[in-house]
Amino acid sequence: MSQSRLTLSFSTESKWKSVPNPSSPNMSPLRWVALVLGFRCFTFSLAYFAYDGLSATSRGFLDLAKSRELSDWMVGIRRKIHENPELGYEEFETSRLIRSELDKMGIPYKYPFAGTGVIGFIGTDKPPFVALRADMDALPIQEMLEWEHKSKVAGKMHACGHDAHVAMLLGAAKILHQHRSEIKGTVVLVFQPAEEGGGGAKKMLDEGALENVEAIFGLHVAHHITLGEVASRSGPLLAGSGFFEAVINGRGGHAAIPQQTVDPIVAASSIVVSLQHLISREADPLDSQVVTVAKFQAGGALNVIPDSVTLGGTFRAFSRESLMQLKERINEVIVRQAAVQRCNATVDFLTEKKPLFPPAVNRPNLHPHFQRIADDVLGIGKVNNMQPLMGSEDFAFYQEEVPGYFFFLGMAHESLGKLESVHTPYFRVNEDALPYGAALHAALATRFIVERQMQADGVFTEARPRDEL
Repeated sequence: MSQSRLTLSFSTESKWKSVPNPSSPNMSPLRWVALVLGFRCFTFSLAYFAYDGLSATSRGFLDLAKSRELSDWMVGIRRKIHENPELGYEEFETSRLIRSELDKMGIPYKYPFAGTGVIGFIGTDKPPFVALRADMDALPIQEMLEWEHKSKVAGKMHACGHDAHVAMLLGAAKILHQHRSEIKGTVVLVFQPAEEGGGGAKKMLDEGALENVEAIFGLHVAHHITLGEVASRSGPLLAGSGFFEAVINGRGGHAAIPQQTVDPIVAASSIVVSLQHLISREADPLDSQVVTVAKFQAGGALNVIPDSVTLGGTFRAFSRESLMQLKERINEVIVRQAAVQRCNATVDFLTEKKPLFPPAVNRPNLHPHFQRIADDVLGIGKVNNMQPLMGSEDFAFYQEEVPGYFFFLGMAHESLGKLESVHTPYFRVNEDALPYGAALHAALATRFIVERQMQADGVFTEARPRDEL
């Protein structure tokens, strides 16, 4: 399928004197208005023709992605990865599979980034550059779902759909490579390790993965959104997040004579309660924040007060300022509350292993772009406005560096019954969603490049043109 083109030719023999001069006494006001309106209608017609061609191409991407050959190929890729899950920064076989498929397609790439990451390139290797991202890592979860392609690695599972993300981006690569002669710019394929808390995106950035990129798009499968639909929003979408772990040190002893001890359990209990006040008493109710203590470890005997307690958890907010304020106050509360109970405390924010994730914020100017492409690929009314979530995504690191847009791809279908949530041992992917993700990837990238060119040429692209006065 070739992208629709509009070719306009002008005669070089036209004489300038044939164009009416508005200052001429023979040029009536009505003739001048007619001339202006005629030119305006011509401009809108040009934009309409351009949009019609782009829309048809976007719809064609979905037809291509749904073809038996490409759809089955993506399913096969996804199942290979699912059977052999690898944790963050250990995605050696997944990376090898990606590079092998890019080699077969003849798509050049750079490797490694952040240990196992791969960056592919389709197009002219010249501006404009637009990136598409897929994460590769699995989770330390034992798969409980029994099926033919269940994880073959004990204690590891693709429980967040990253196997599907890789398959969809490779599917998009196939589509884009077939249209490479029509891409007057460069699509950058970002296959990234360690999204699950490892901050792989930050390491990819530090190694220059988005050099020259003007915008980046990413997606995530969603078990609760209907198949063939998507959800997102302009502005804050996912929270920034951090983790903390604290050790409260006291002096242990026999539980029958607590006066001879310095009880770290009492101190730690006071700390847990005080941390909740950061949200209820200090946070602006209109600025959503979370502090959760999810770890509390102490002692092992019922009649012994331990020497220390370890507690830890997560904190989240929708702005970097609020996130940093929470981080500072968590440290103060833990240290000072421990001191009140005659204990001492050390706090570790684990930034070496789990870097602080910034909030994921969709650039407002990319939302109309996403809406147009989704309307063309999926049909009108398939874009759901999404409420912000306290979950986090390291795609946010990219969004801090370049304009970025992240969205959720629906998988739910009545024939499958209820799909379990991500990060559970019963999570499963509806493989019928793969063509939708591949087509959206391809359309978002190609339209971004084409519209950049149209903007450079002075063709109106910010919204669908309307022939109105």
